[in-house]
Amino acid sequence: MKARLTALALSMLLGGVCQQQVLAAEAPKYSLREHYTKYEFNIPMRDGVKLFTVVYVPKDSSKSYPFLMQRTPYSAGVQSGGELHYGVDFYPEHIGPSQEFEDSGYIFVKQDVRGRYMSEGKWQEMTPHVNAQRAKGQGNESEDMHDTVDWLLKNVANNNGKVGILGISYPGFYTSASIIDSHPAIKAASPQAPVTDLFMNDDSYHGGAFMLAANFDFYSAFVEAENPTPLPKTWDRFDYGTADGYEFFLKHLTMSNILGTMTPKQQALLRPTIEHSTYDEFWKTRNIAANLKNIKAAVLTVGGWYDAEDLQGPLTTYASIKKNNPNTYSGLVMGPWVHGGWARGEGKRLGYVNFDSKTGEYFRSQIQFPFFEQHLKDAKNKNSAEVYAFETGSNVWRNYAVWPPKQAQARTLYLGENGTLSWKQPAAGAAFDEYVADPRKPVPFTSYPANGAPKEYMVGDQRFASTRPDVLTWRSEPLDEDVTFAGPVKPKLFVSTTGTDADWVVKLIDVYPPEYPAGDDEERPRGGDVAKPQVTMAGFQQLVRGDPLRGKFRNGFDNPQPFTPGKVETVSYSMSDINHTFRRGHRIMVQIQSSWFPLVDLNPQTFVDIPKAKPEDFQKATQRVYHAPAMYSGIEVQVLPATPR
Repeated sequence: MKARLTALALSMLLGGVCQQQVLAAEAPKYSLREHYTKYEFNIPMRDGVKLFTVVYVPKDSSKSYPFLMQRTPYSAGVQSGGELHYGVDFYPEHIGPSQEFEDSGYIFVKQDVRGRYMSEGKWQEMTPHVNAQRAKGQGNESEDMHDTVDWLLKNVANNNGKVGILGISYPGFYTSASIIDSHPAIKAASPQAPVTDLFMNDDSYHGGAFMLAANFDFYSAFVEAENPTPLPKTWDRFDYGTADGYEFFLKHLTMSNILGTMTPKQQALLRPTIEHSTYDEFWKTRNIAANLKNIKAAVLTVGGWYDAEDLQGPLTTYASIKKNNPNTYSGLVMGPWVHGGWARGEGKRLGYVNFDSKTGEYFRSQIQFPFFEQHLKDAKNKNSAEVYAFETGSNVWRNYAVWPPKQAQARTLYLGENGTLSWKQPAAGAAFDEYVADPRKPVPFTSYPANGAPKEYMVGDQRFASTRPDVLTWRSEPLDEDVTFAGPVKPKLFVSTTGTDADWVVKLIDVYPPEYPAGDDEERPRGGDVAKPQVTMAGFQQLVRGDPLRGKFRNGFDNPQPFTPGKVETVSYSMSDINHTFRRGHRIMVQIQSSWFPLVDLNPQTFVDIPKAKPEDFQKATQRVYHAPAMYSGIEVQVLPATPR
């Protein structure tokens, strides 16, 4: 009888599952076309230039809706059949930042910014907000947004008089720039991974060193075109002729040779960013942070701890808006994400590193959607903290009143002899550690061949670098208790070089214990052929943060100065913030090297203008890092109190 009942229960269960599968298969796929009508407009600006704007209006006209807008240099068109298309008959699968927005009902607006694709006018890289000599056709993003909002309010029916704006990366910059001197109808804005100050730890330069791999890869495809135009329908990717970017760039060595592999059109936007190798007016006028004033909209800035492109941008934007607009809500979200990883992905893992939950889904449903509902529809928002920071390592969301957290206190990890790392200054012993840096045999930034900048490198395993003779390594004893760092990481080094210039790349690393649970990728099927080698997480050396300082800029990014060979000098700089817990049983590691290639361009190690360097300028040098009395090198971090939070 028992067996019969079990069989019956099993039959009913399987029947229920099958029925659910049938219902799921029969459920119609969501159709944006069914719920929204698409319109295309050419909206006139105050100088007569017309900006191409696409508007998706809910078909349910029984109520009013707010506008939710995105301004982009990447086209307001629709990808269909692998190509870009304009026209009211082409609909994307989705237009909102998540399904909740489309279900709730918004008037979605997408606009080609001035000078791009179907909009008229002259496009500018990072449009300067203040430009006394604005040429014909050039604009101001705040003015263009103001004129667009005015037109939309008057010409699109069933709007409730409120406007929100958001965008990721370059559209994140346009979000920030569009809310300066806010139009009164703009009630909410979310600059996400906003390009902010290209030279200062943003897309173009970190610590005065050019971010070669990512910028070469991007600008070889992102090119200017005559406008208005619906072209290009597809981006043409650069043909490296090899799967190994390290090999490609090292073969060409000098920046002039590297640029010579590109067409004049591909060089047009990239070349100025290389030739302006100091923090001059070219960069200063394009720093939007200094102009983020008179903002009336509530602002929620979003970024990722592992964003290889625009990690610093959100932190700078948040702080600038908070400082310049004290009566305006300036919120910050920092999650365990790569560039834009919060927009569609689950956010559960990055490479081999697991975050234990679907952080992307949590952000979209519990933070982003309620924020816009609150400010554009007057809905209640139960979760309205100022700072939402995901704490990696412990994998927990934290709320803070401000970033960095006020309760975090500065402490210094000191580099000692024999590769030791401690909170205590080292006792008298060996005065320094040294290595020979050869720019013709640079330290790679990944252990595998790749073109561009693979997103995984931000948490990549550093065991391959630990074995190199041109990488210095210090590590702590296994931790007795969890230690949480929350805020900037600031190397403070005493160094010397036998050259006249040098890069100092500092990496902060989480070393996993020698016994660690196997990840999903380590489960191997029994039998069959020999499986590919698997990465064990035991002893994994996870990069937490890494950044270079080009030594010539140790006294200012607009003031390059040579080193005196053999002279001990101080090198201090600030890397981007972290919010990471080193767990009990883990170790803290610091690595220092003088190249990180081709993520960062090569320093010839002779004092020259690097864009003009010749092959003979690239010279070996002996680098020393000191840890003697009065020359204690260390890494300053912000440590949270060791109490349950």
